[in-house]
Amino acid sequence: MAKVALVTGAARGIGLAIAQALLQAGYTVVGSDIDEVRLTQAAAEHGFTADAVDLTQPAAVAQLFGRIAEVHSGLDLLVNNAGTCFVTDFLAITPAELQQQMAINFESAFFCCQQAIPLMLLRPGIKKIVNISSNGAYNFDVFDPAHYRASKAALDNLTKHLARRYAHEGIVINSIAPAMTRTDLFDVVAPEVLAQALAGMPRREPLDPTEVAAWVAFLASPAGDCASGNVIILNQGRDVR
Repeated sequence: MAKVALVTGAARGIGLAIAQALLQAGYTVVGSDIDEVRLTQAAAEHGFTADAVDLTQPAAVAQLFGRIAEVHSGLDLLVNNAGTCFVTDFLAITPAELQQQMAINFESAFFCCQQAIPLMLLRPGIKKIVNISSNGAYNFDVFDPAHYRASKAALDNLTKHLARRYAHEGIVINSIAPAMTRTDLFDVVAPEVLAQALAGMPRREPLDPTEVAAWVAFLASPAGDCASGNVIILNQGRDVR
């Protein structure tokens, strides 16, 4: 029986690349995204199941996992990829924007982990959670806004907590923290800021979503069974001191 994976933010970019990589690895993939139109199109084109959900709503998350339990009787892999970045200077961040940034990037993953773990405990062998974080949680030379950094740092802390908590239950949990990656976020960054950020990358170009997806597929494979509680930073060696 094929293992079952849920990938959030699967309609485009890194999430879509991850869904494709896991399909190629033999997983049955459920893709979730708030953009129902793009998700449905991507699922039809690439062959995964689409389930459009607003992951900032705990009740909607519970219903999503209820559907997974009903159809698949468990879950083997959760990839918390859904996220965004509000490019706002610190003094201009409103309470509403702070709450929304944390809800999308951190709380959605928190709720998904809460719902996923009971389904994973129904499965034999090693089960896995991969959280897509950001190099921006650690590199303060780049332009990332304060609330974005905080949301990703919180996600990595959750990774470490859950890795320790569920080690004896056969659930391994890691974060992948990419540096600049070619996604839709390029469209919201000022050209001069983007140019400065790319100049700091050793290859003078961003990561490709398929490079991040390859790391997820590696962790999802048997080779990743022994790795848990790590934050794997993908930045071309930019921050080596």
